[in-house]
Amino acid sequence: MTTGPAAPTLRADAAERARTVAGRSPAALCVRGLGVGRPLAHATTTTGTTYVLVPTGGEVDAALAGRDDLTAVLLRDPLRAQLWLSGWLTPVHPAARRAAVLAFAGTRPVAPLLDVGRGITLLRLDLAEVVLREGERCTEVGPQGYAAARPDPLAAVEARVLQHLDREHPQVLDLLRSRIPAGDLGPRDVVRPLGLDRFGFRLRIERPAGRCDLRVPFPRPLTCPGQLQAATRQLICSARASRG
Repeated sequence: MTTGPAAPTLRADAAERARTVAGRSPAALCVRGLGVGRPLAHATTTTGTTYVLVPTGGEVDAALAGRDDLTAVLLRDPLRAQLWLSGWLTPVHPAARRAAVLAFAGTRPVAPLLDVGRGITLLRLDLAEVVLREGERCTEVGPQGYAAARPDPLAAVEARVLQHLDREHPQVLDLLRSRIPAGDLGPRDVVRPLGLDRFGFRLRIERPAGRCDLRVPFPRPLTCPGQLQAATRQLICSARASRG
């Protein structure tokens, strides 16, 4: 018995998607007994450790005084996804602070890092649970799988590319639209760019009675932003050829 080639993967696994969502700002910090607040910054480093920056003497820092840790949930709620990182907050020991600051800066070089130990407190979030919500679907991600995953390599350029596409290149968006099966589009439907990752573009179809999201995949997954222009050109050439 023979089988055909495997179908191409059209999106990342849940752990990679969770790491990508975690890389966006801002977030909400929910600490048991304190309610919801905003951390100054947060980051999951390349080694998978999650850190949070809060004001020294603030509610969270004061609540940690005399205690080993706090139960906390780090929330990220963008338009497309919501991520819950649940676990225990612990102040980073002074002896480990410099290495932690450098690791944080390697992922997200934010100004408050310059004042850690001088008005800013650096906390480590030891994960117990990771939950990714996309639309109406929630997916649990193991903390170890989350830590081992890497964010999408195009995450840093996604917003800029989508805004540029939407504002400056309607003809390219029209060609991407042509890659959508004709039966999936109505005469009054409007197509907007929704997302971009290493697997392709995601387009939102806005309809009079609702909306849906579809993907226009690249010929093969990308590994860096430098490959984006060539991959997009391939999609455009293919769309033009299909139009005759």
